[in-house]
Amino acid sequence: MDFSNVNLQIENKVAYVTIQHPPANTLNTATLHGIKGAMDYVAKDSEVKVVVVTGAGKFFIAGADIKEFTEAFQNKEKGKEMAELGQRIFDQIESMEKPVIAAINGAALGGGLELALACHLRYATEEALLGLPELKLGLIPGFGGTQRLARVVGKGKALELILSSKFIKGTEAEKLGLVNQVFPQESLLTEVKAFAESLANEKSAVSMAYAIQAVTYGLQTNQEEGLNKEADLFGDLFLTEDTKEGIHAFIEKRNPVFNDK
Repeated sequence: MDFSNVNLQIENKVAYVTIQHPPANTLNTATLHGIKGAMDYVAKDSEVKVVVVTGAGKFFIAGADIKEFTEAFQNKEKGKEMAELGQRIFDQIESMEKPVIAAINGAALGGGLELALACHLRYATEEALLGLPELKLGLIPGFGGTQRLARVVGKGKALELILSSKFIKGTEAEKLGLVNQVFPQESLLTEVKAFAESLANEKSAVSMAYAIQAVTYGLQTNQEEGLNKEADLFGDLFLTEDTKEGIHAFIEKRNPVFNDK
């Protein structure tokens, strides 16, 4: 099914959200709304357990649509609205209780990298270029990049990448912890698909959601509150059918069969 500049396909409990805005999959307002529409759909679809975001063609997302920026000249509120739209949609991705995986098949620049940073996991090709070049335009990252990048790679490295507008390859991004793992171009989607399907078919949707919730909450507060949240969620799981099934399966030395309840 198609949304604005976005294609959504569902296969084996995995939703594949593909940005299709040639030639470079730039993020204009229509594409952002298309992403939101696709994410709204998969969030409500109980059959979908994992989401993969990627780009059509040679690009992941090569940034925001710069032509739209001219509308904000001499208009602070217009510029702020543009940033807040991207932030809301990327917050929605980060808050998703289903694992969202970025398959970075090519350049992920500016808003493209900011979208990838909002995903829970990131895998890239070895030669993919990643960077936040907004300072070349006299701007700063506005879709969450100043906040999420520092949380992933640390303040110093984040500022270095932002201030320099430097592009790095997937191999260097892996060393920084910016992406989880890199693969050759020809095998990226195959590897990501296999991993996504293993999560979708071997893990409980409930425990995956709670794990994401615990980690995300912990990053937004202090460790004591994070530990309290973890304990609450840990306790809640003992009331679920899947935890009972998982424990019994372990004792009985068999693979669990989760019903996501």
